[in-house]
Amino acid sequence: MRSLVLLIGLFAVNTHALSIHRNAPPRASTVMILEPHSALQSRRGWLNRIAGGAAASAFLPLISFPCEASAETVDYGSVRSDLLDLIAKDPNKGPTLVRLAWHSSGTYDKMMKNGGSGGGTMRFKEELAHGANAGLDKAVGWLEPIHTKNPGLSYADLYTLAGVVAIQAAKGPAVGWRAGRVDAVDPSAVTPDGRLPGADKGSPKNTAAHLRSIFGRMGFNDQEIVALAGAHALGYCHADASGYVGPWTPTPTTFNNAYFTLLSYVQWTPKKWDGPAQFEDPSGKLMMLPSDLVLVQDKSFKKYVDIYAKSEATFFKDFAAAFQKLEELGCKDLVEV
Repeated sequence: MRSLVLLIGLFAVNTHALSIHRNAPPRASTVMILEPHSALQSRRGWLNRIAGGAAASAFLPLISFPCEASAETVDYGSVRSDLLDLIAKDPNKGPTLVRLAWHSSGTYDKMMKNGGSGGGTMRFKEELAHGANAGLDKAVGWLEPIHTKNPGLSYADLYTLAGVVAIQAAKGPAVGWRAGRVDAVDPSAVTPDGRLPGADKGSPKNTAAHLRSIFGRMGFNDQEIVALAGAHALGYCHADASGYVGPWTPTPTTFNNAYFTLLSYVQWTPKKWDGPAQFEDPSGKLMMLPSDLVLVQDKSFKKYVDIYAKSEATFFKDFAAAFQKLEELGCKDLVEV
């Protein structure tokens, strides 16, 4: 059936190709014998065999095929090493790679059964244009040489693995990761804007309800919401991306439970500035968003903040489980590598 579908698609595209090359000299007819598709054969190679010659070259650049055999053909140890090298050269890239993995995965809808990391759709300009993804085009660009170096590696696997490796490089927990995500072939798989959590919904009550709505759509409970929020131990907010400014912790390239200890024990006051509502510590050097403070304003959220502030080991365990769950939402047939 897959061969038939591809062959029909071949004829459809070849019609366009032949219209472009209608003035080309006639070619001898070719008898095509279709062989069974092997897991070790790429779709591009298979299509080249049945298309052949100038007609194939005319349309192959227009088509992007998913990789079905990445777990069998890719050296993931080498990919991990390349990611670690990338981060070692500039540790500030690590938090952005975590954000890339998070945002690539956080669009899943358990009712509609779409979104999530599986299609590698963050590479499409349509998804990069979503408001919450401002600045992630840079991270996509950083990873392109690694993708090019590893034929068969899906973008979906690369983006999620980059997040896991970045957490490791920041001295965070070992997060489980499995391969086998298949890239979407075109931007039609991009989900609507607005599926990622916002920083402020006008009041603590509304912001808490918003977080539960966004994360509940993916299948997360309050404990998992708070655990995942601990990723704010890493990185900065940038005015040109989110409108907010500053780091959450004084160690923005180290994964630890400082986010929770700071939420619990520091007095946070509204920042006096012309930007959106955010909070600052007494030094004015650290910041929290309204969606951060709601974790100590809401009783159900706060009990988990208190647990993680007291026990980094518990936070690491719960974060690792929640982050792997996040990255695997909607994915099928993943394999250990």
